[in-house]
Amino acid sequence: MSKKSIIQANNLGIKYKISKFKRSSVKDLLKVVGTRNSLKSDSEFWALKNLNFSVEPGDILGVLGKNGSGKSTLLRTIAGIYLPDEGSLTVNGTVSSMLTLSSGFKEDLSGVENIYLIGVITGFTEKEIKSKFEEIVNFSELGDFIYQPVKSYSSGMKARLGFSIATSLKRDIMLVDEILGVGDFKFREKSRKKMIELINSDITVILVSHDAETIREYSNKCIWIHEGELKAAGNTEEVMTQYMNS
Repeated sequence: MSKKSIIQANNLGIKYKISKFKRSSVKDLLKVVGTRNSLKSDSEFWALKNLNFSVEPGDILGVLGKNGSGKSTLLRTIAGIYLPDEGSLTVNGTVSSMLTLSSGFKEDLSGVENIYLIGVITGFTEKEIKSKFEEIVNFSELGDFIYQPVKSYSSGMKARLGFSIATSLKRDIMLVDEILGVGDFKFREKSRKKMIELINSDITVILVSHDAETIREYSNKCIWIHEGELKAAGNTEEVMTQYMNS
């Protein structure tokens, strides 16, 4: 593997089984079964197959593909949620995930308690979390609600808190899955500027979006996944052209 690579996939394969479906939501199951006809008699299929690509520090990698193509599965594998069934995935850095903005929240705990809980779980010290606490609260615009149980939050409030935590407690690699449209117009614009700020820093970002223009705007490199397999990889414009003409 190149010394410069922060992520390297070599013949990466992820195989879904019935046991995994039982631990997934009904929505996830219907999405997968409804978009692919590769479910075999032994109740398994390859969500990702023979994936080869590399990411260098500071890259903004856009991931293109239709629903059910394996994009979110790839992010979950980079996050360590799934382990490869075939090949390997090497991640040389710490990972911050915005796969779901309310992921990891404990409903009975307050926003304050959840900030510290998620921070500790993702590897930050209490001192590091405390140094970012005011930034997180101010960006979320939750005001006194930050002291209330998260179960009293609307979905938008949870999304704002999740976004604020993920972008303030930064790691080497950030995983972003369709989060740039959260909140009202004012907050969306603030979130977009925050993402641009992160992208212009030395952080590495893996970005999944159904909006091709979002990928074009933010990423310098791109991969296109179709039915779990790599169709193209390289410069964003080149891959985008192939994707749009397919």
